[in-house]
This record gives sequence, structure tokens and C-alpha cells, in this order.
Amino acid sequence: MKKIAVLASGSGSNLQTLIDQIHQKDGLICVVISDRKNAYALERAKQAGIPAVHISRLKYNSDNEYDAEILRILKKYEAQAVILAGYLKILTPLLIDAYKNKIMNIHPSLIPSFCGDGFYGMRVHNAVYEKGVKVTGATVHFVDHGIDSGPIIVQRAVSVEDSDTAEQIQQKVLNVEHNILAEATRLFLQDKIEIINNRAYIKK
Repeated sequence: MKKIAVLASGSGSNLQTLIDQIHQKDGLICVVISDRKNAYALERAKQAGIPAVHISRLKYNSDNEYDAEILRILKKYEAQAVILAGYLKILTPLLIDAYKNKIMNIHPSLIPSFCGDGFYGMRVHNAVYEKGVKVTGATVHFVDHGIDSGPIIVQRAVSVEDSDTAEQIQQKVLNVEHNILAEATRLFLQDKIEIINNRAYIKK
């Protein structure tokens, strides 16, 4: 089975989906890494018997040095791909180039809407609410040198009702996130994604 690593900064609900649906079925989660010591994602990993590693940014002089340590851990556990599941740090070219078209991120909107610098977490859902859009959703994409600009793998839409609050929009999107992150990860593990001219094509 192919080995994947997961980077997470928060509660790890998307990680839990990967543990439940992917781990030891389509592939192996070989390590979970977090930039936050108290991230519940680390506890989820431990409960599943997966190595859990906290790496503090404060111990390093630069983002490059920090990502070099992450890269060292990834190589130690022989990770063949990386899933960003609620990981809030921007990756450096060092890490991106080492895993070109092998780093996937989940974003809580339909890219290219409500994405890019400053759009993450509730900031996205608040913007969706304030704009009054009728449809939003979630996107899984490969990570490149831009922010939320890599090839799109899977997207799924949800309807936004006039009565929905930002928190209700968040919950609708989160349900979709869980489904498409597992779907995209499975497609990658089964070698069903092909990149041509910065577009991701799904092999039938």
C-alpha cells in the first residue's frame, strides 16, 4: 500500500475521515504532523496507532528550516504523498517541489471563489454569507507555488438557503469536505489522476 502523511492544525475531523475510510484499506497513513502542540488531530492519530509528531515553528529561524524538518520526517516515514487536512501554514517551495503534484489540500469553497490569501476557516464562510451567494461547496486540489491555485481534483457544491447562518454554511460544507477528501485521496492512491497543462483529469 502507498503511504501518505497528513498535516493538520486543528481538531482533525478531515483526518478522522481518512482514518475511517482510507487507512489500511486503500493506503496507509504513515504519520500525522501538526504545527500546534494541542491540536486534537494528534490525539486522533495516536488513538488509531499512527505516529503523531508536533513540530513547533518557534524552534526554527525560517519557514525554510521549518519545512526542511517536516521534509525530514516525511522521508523518515517514507511518505509518498501529503494531505493537508486543515493545515493553516503556507508551504515553502522546498516542500512543494519535493512533492510536486503529490500534496493535496482541502479548501472550504468552490475555487476560484472565496480563496487565496486570507481565505481560510470561518473567514470563507463569513464571506460567503455576506456576499449572499446561492451555491458554495468544497474543493480538493493539488498544491503549487500559489495559494489555492493548483490543479483541481474534486469539487462538490451545496445550496445556500436565505435562512442559513455562516455557521450553518460551515457545517454543510464540512460534510462535503469529508466526502471529497476521501474520494480524492482514494483516486490518488489508485493512480487515477493525471495532470495535463495544469488540469487534473480522472482516469476512468
